[in-house]
Amino acid sequence: MKRLYIKTYGCQMNVYDSERMADVLRPLGYGMTDRPEEADLVVLNTCHIREKATEKVYSELGYIKQMKLDRAALGHQMTIAVAGCVAQAEGEEIMIRQPAVDLVVGPQAYHQLPELIARTHRARGERLSAAFAADEKFDALPAERHADGPTAFLTVQEGCDKFCTFCVVPYTRGGEYSRPMEAIEAEARSLAGKGVREVTLLGQNVNAFTGGLGTLARRLAKIPGLDRIRYTTSHPRDMDDDLIAAHAELPQLMPYLHLPVQSGSDRILKAMNRGHTAEHYVRLIEKVRAARPDIALSGDFIVGFPGERDSDFEATLNLVREVGYASAFTFKYSRRPGTPASAMPGQLPDEVADERLARLNDLLAEQQVAFNQTLVGRTVDVLFTKPGRNTGQIIGRSPYLQSVHIEAPESLIGQIAPVRIDSAARNSLAGSAVLEAA
Repeated sequence: MKRLYIKTYGCQMNVYDSERMADVLRPLGYGMTDRPEEADLVVLNTCHIREKATEKVYSELGYIKQMKLDRAALGHQMTIAVAGCVAQAEGEEIMIRQPAVDLVVGPQAYHQLPELIARTHRARGERLSAAFAADEKFDALPAERHADGPTAFLTVQEGCDKFCTFCVVPYTRGGEYSRPMEAIEAEARSLAGKGVREVTLLGQNVNAFTGGLGTLARRLAKIPGLDRIRYTTSHPRDMDDDLIAAHAELPQLMPYLHLPVQSGSDRILKAMNRGHTAEHYVRLIEKVRAARPDIALSGDFIVGFPGERDSDFEATLNLVREVGYASAFTFKYSRRPGTPASAMPGQLPDEVADERLARLNDLLAEQQVAFNQTLVGRTVDVLFTKPGRNTGQIIGRSPYLQSVHIEAPESLIGQIAPVRIDSAARNSLAGSAVLEAA
């Protein structure tokens, strides 16, 4: 068996893509390894969102190059591939800067990996594949997926048409494309047949799914054995009434919503080209909570955007206080070359952005702890997913996506059981008294 090592950077979409790359390479005899120095094929599945992402890839490639040379000295071949959004953005420049790289494959073309690897091994022709249509990729993927545990990601939509001024996704992932509903349902049925009990539907703007994400959720909820459905990441502009109604109708649709707002200032939201106001966002949250009162909310926030004033930042803090979050992801604005925001006046000093980020994180941490504390003494259904660090401990997910630790036999992994929550920290819950498994 040939050995495959994949290093994944960035978002859950990349996690999904890495899993599917492993799927397309498995029929060629590639098995996974966690030791890159022993790999026949090394794939860096890259993300272009964060600051200095490209340079981090080149730094990693320096280490991988030495491993390739070491293997060559022992008479073994190593193929190096760069995939994902940096591959899409940088293209053949990657191989010019780092000649040890054998091939570059964009996020819409990794189904071409077997052919590209064969060409590379024959020292033939084209090594770059970064400009194929999304439907080609999904049509070419194997019908069967490998399932590793009771949870799985399932991509339903890719790309973005929103063109937020800080974001490179429309340039690296292309326009919005939705997979056929029948193909998604078939993949979900296959996963359920392999013991998957929870799927997370993925998309850059997952609720822009053509045909309606609410409609898709209703179809998936009918699949036997598929007990939990989640989705991420949503955009406020695409959060429609039908999807909100599905939260009220479907017990399989988990009471957890990740809905990024980015800022509480209408002036900054306009500069970001978000296409919504703070008021619109708050009214959406009210409608969601009316449909599902126990829903836990998560969001994304960017601080230090060009031109952000003290009053704009205070508006963000006020929105956080008004909404109340169970969890959140926060970022200091990162200047991405080629995006409109990178050329905007009023780029803020790092120390200003750092101070604002710390204040925002403190507030969100308070809210997260407070939300977790509301579950102490309650009984919640937990899907157990893996063994814990300590002997006799297993870990699962609450409906609100919290990690739950409990002492119980590993035979419960893959099962859903009621658990009494005894204590809560910021990032996890501890429970006891498993009553019965389902």
